[in-house]
Amino acid sequence: MDNLLTLVTKANEYLGFILLFALCGTGLYFTFRLRFIQVRKFGESFRKTFGGIKFGAEAGKDGMSSFQSLATAIAAQVGTGNLAGAATAIATGGPGSIFWMWMSAFFGMSTIFAEATASQKYKTTTETGEVIGGPAYYIREGIKGKAGIFLSKMFAVCIILALGFFGVMVQSNSIGDSFKTAFNFNPIIVGIAVAVVVMIIVLGGVKRIASITEKMVPLMALIYIVGSLVIIFANISNIPETFRQIFVGAFNPSAVVGGAVGITVKNAVMYGVKRGLFSNEAGMGSTPHAHALAKVKHPCDQGTVAMMGVFIDTFVILTLTALVIISSGALQYTADGATLNGIALTQAAFTSVFGNFGNIFIAICLLFFALSTIIGWYFFGEINVKYLFGQKGTKIYAIIASLFIVLGGALKVDLVWELSDFFNLLMVLPNLIGLLAVGGIITKLLKEYESDKTRLKPR
Repeated sequence: MDNLLTLVTKANEYLGFILLFALCGTGLYFTFRLRFIQVRKFGESFRKTFGGIKFGAEAGKDGMSSFQSLATAIAAQVGTGNLAGAATAIATGGPGSIFWMWMSAFFGMSTIFAEATASQKYKTTTETGEVIGGPAYYIREGIKGKAGIFLSKMFAVCIILALGFFGVMVQSNSIGDSFKTAFNFNPIIVGIAVAVVVMIIVLGGVKRIASITEKMVPLMALIYIVGSLVIIFANISNIPETFRQIFVGAFNPSAVVGGAVGITVKNAVMYGVKRGLFSNEAGMGSTPHAHALAKVKHPCDQGTVAMMGVFIDTFVILTLTALVIISSGALQYTADGATLNGIALTQAAFTSVFGNFGNIFIAICLLFFALSTIIGWYFFGEINVKYLFGQKGTKIYAIIASLFIVLGGALKVDLVWELSDFFNLLMVLPNLIGLLAVGGIITKLLKEYESDKTRLKPR
């Protein structure tokens, strides 16, 4: 097992490095090909997302509302990485890593536009009348012949393992750890409770998932935003220096962190880009499953809305975490002589103002963030189970996923964490190949969309 852990860890290092460039390259490609869509359509994205929110819209086999699709996508995007990801980037790459996190998200917004538009274009209806879609479908349609079939099935297998099994276990483990720290709850009991709640929600189908996510996502975002703003206002005098550290540290880390070991421009770029992309999931192939289900008039309608998901994940949630950590001075804290990192660093920042309530606050936020991610990831995995095996495979999938959620509450197995990352990285490759293959179709759809003047009129 130790040898396998070493092998998978090493493979993740190489894969992560290669795919980081692939993800950034794809973001750049679509940014220029779609003529900076994330800038030109940002106002429209904001209006479409927040201009006409109506809770309780009817969802079912024929799909869900545009906002419900976005909420389901954000539910998967905003997870424990939003609390620990920014902290890890800052601890290893310095405050300047946040600048590069923003840059990766900026280009990632064009990638998510392409993913959502493609998933809308190539969605299909199953024999039971259920609307379904995602990367497996546009990969198969974009790449003809056996190569397309192989890559689509490779993607489906990888996402089931990465998110549906290992991923939900990792998220459940985060909830178990936080509740043990904050409330001294037994992690296995927490794992069982999480599994029961998740199954009640996901077995209710699209209608129940849409109903839950459209309410949970705004609530969890509001709780975290308010808590973060309290910390930021408590340290308001440090905010100008915080932004100075971010911008100066992006190009000259030593001017901010001095001679801290390992803090270089290369590290700032690598950790910032990595944490940004792997948090907002642009190009990863996960959130297109939710966007495929949106009931919209044109594929680009949902592509435009999808960009707001990346914006909220990175420019709002991750940025707030970064500002809290840097402005609070938590980077100077240590435990047993070692500098804090990950979730411990975020906890230290919140406890600096909230005291012991800081641990409880983070535990509550982790519950919301991780639970919503488990729901989203399970759902995306299930869609790919249907792609491979049809409806008959969903019952076995539910049983296995439930076991992983329960075990995740009590066991922190390093190999499982690494395997989750490994299959997460593997599913990126076929997704990007498929996305580039349908790049011409996406461009054509955008031109068609922009030439339709009626879409600008109130409906």
